[in-house]
Amino acid sequence: MVNISLPDGSVRSFDKPVSGAEIAASIGPGLAKAALALKVDGKMVDLSHVVSRDAKIGIVTARDPDALELLRHDAAHVLAQAVQELYPGTQITFGPSTEDGFYYDFVREQPFSPDDFARIEQRMAEIVDRDLPIVREVWDRAKIKQYFVDHGEKFKAEWADELPKDEEISVYKQGDWLDMCLGPHLPSTGKLGKAFKLTKVSGAYWRGDKNNAQLQRVYGTVFFSDKDLKAYLMRIEEAEKRDHRRIGREMGLFHQQEEAAGMVFWHPKGWTFWRTLENYLRRKLDAGGYVEVKTPQLVDRKLWEESGHWEKFRQNMYLAENEEGLKEFMGHGATEGESRVFALKPMNCPCHVQIFNQGLRSYRELPLRMAEMGSCHRFEPSGALHGILRVRNFTQDDAHIFCDESQIEAETIRFCNLLGEIYRDLGFPDYFVKFSDRPAVRAGSDAVWDQAEGALKSASKAAGLELILNPGEGAFYGPKLEFVLRDAIGRDWQCGTLQVDFVLPERLDATYVAEDGTRKRPVMLHRAIFGSFERMIGILIENYAGRFPLWLAPTQAVVVTIVNDADSYANEVAAQLRAAGMRVDVDLRNEKINYKVREHSLAHVPLILAVGRRDMENRTVAVRRLGSEKQEVLELGAAVTTLSKEARPPA
Repeated sequence: MVNISLPDGSVRSFDKPVSGAEIAASIGPGLAKAALALKVDGKMVDLSHVVSRDAKIGIVTARDPDALELLRHDAAHVLAQAVQELYPGTQITFGPSTEDGFYYDFVREQPFSPDDFARIEQRMAEIVDRDLPIVREVWDRAKIKQYFVDHGEKFKAEWADELPKDEEISVYKQGDWLDMCLGPHLPSTGKLGKAFKLTKVSGAYWRGDKNNAQLQRVYGTVFFSDKDLKAYLMRIEEAEKRDHRRIGREMGLFHQQEEAAGMVFWHPKGWTFWRTLENYLRRKLDAGGYVEVKTPQLVDRKLWEESGHWEKFRQNMYLAENEEGLKEFMGHGATEGESRVFALKPMNCPCHVQIFNQGLRSYRELPLRMAEMGSCHRFEPSGALHGILRVRNFTQDDAHIFCDESQIEAETIRFCNLLGEIYRDLGFPDYFVKFSDRPAVRAGSDAVWDQAEGALKSASKAAGLELILNPGEGAFYGPKLEFVLRDAIGRDWQCGTLQVDFVLPERLDATYVAEDGTRKRPVMLHRAIFGSFERMIGILIENYAGRFPLWLAPTQAVVVTIVNDADSYANEVAAQLRAAGMRVDVDLRNEKINYKVREHSLAHVPLILAVGRRDMENRTVAVRRLGSEKQEVLELGAAVTTLSKEARPPA
């Protein structure tokens, strides 16, 4: 007897092992038709999977949150089959689902282009119409390797040969086509539907190694309905219009170049934007009881070894050895012939512990909230770089709260309130929170991790947070909350973090004198709100499409002249606005007023103040706001008072 517990609490009993399809059919014909996969004790498996023991069962349909990932994985397989049918001799490698679609990597001498997409999509639709059963089989290593060798799939054969000898190798077949895959998959290709679209092609490398063969990666997306697909494509089109790299160039904010790949050259207007954001954040931190510090960029590997970063993070660190230019910096710490190695800091936390460790700390000093606008360097693969959203040199809005374990809850609540206030000020009222628990590679015992995870979950509950589990994605020293904000077009951006760390204080011997006179280890709460200034600025550019709130705009107003006779008055208007704290430019060029207005509107200047002879005589200005064809004539004093008040940053 097999007892199946359903999500509604009911139990169905079967006198023999039963498949997911049979369970769905026993509930009703509608569910049998809609069923895509099966969940057994929370794990998704094929609908054909046979349940031979008592278990909690869920039938996965298109309404299930996990179903879209299943659909995307199947779309990758259908794409690969279509390509190999259309272009014989093309080899396959891997084709996973992604956050917003899927891709498949191919080996083919002739490059793909977007011109090929319509033909491939047509063949994919034909494969859907065939409604081919998708069948899982288990093959031994020799069989699967020989199959790929016989079919000229050397990359797949190589991969099959390297799989662990004791690992079960599953193969998914749809018609005459097959691939190695862990699954699960849909029951048939017909379940995929036709709401898919190929989007782009790019280069990749076998196993992600630039020394290996180059591959062609074809991307696509898929949804359960044409409506959802059209909405997504419109969102992508809108995202392209908002691309921070293009807008950054148009507004003269920054540029990047190959000589400093993954780094940013900030132009005057861009740096003004940065300083405005930094000054706002600093005011918030000052009010929140933080102290600000500054730590070195270049630190001996000894500290990184002690902290654990050398072992866990070495591949992402930039190193400098003690050549002639470092000898003075080294001092006499190294013996003759010994090479000392320094690293540009990839994060600030070990350096903050060094500040904490200076002198004798008392429980009366806790919680100690130590902040730094810390410049960090991490080597990111070139393929992962993306404008200023993913860079190699970035500035963290970093802070570490040294506290007693009993203070974790109060500090979590305090931080969440601060983060929520800042996000709302920046125009992001909607955000959600992920809970990332212990990763496979970590420092500290399981008991310590149990303690840290328990403390963070309890504090999150006290802060009123609803958590989404993000398994295995914690930092190597502790679990973390990830705060994901949602922008104006519905995209999600992971920014803020809060991490509970019992490990680093132990490794770096941080202590304080407790109330009873004994020495205790502080708990470290690692936290950030922006994540990095570069990333947050990129997100803000795309969220507002360059049309920033007045307080954030690098140039808040430009005074333009209608006639040259008004030049002196224009300068006077600008001077009064600047005296009131506004960032103002003056345009005295001998150009038509419509040309000036159009140019400054394209540069996303929020306020354009036009002045002519009549304005000079009447002591007025004509105010035009970005995006409006109307203008408002104001007396100069009133304009200065009104506009400067509007331009004030949030308190």
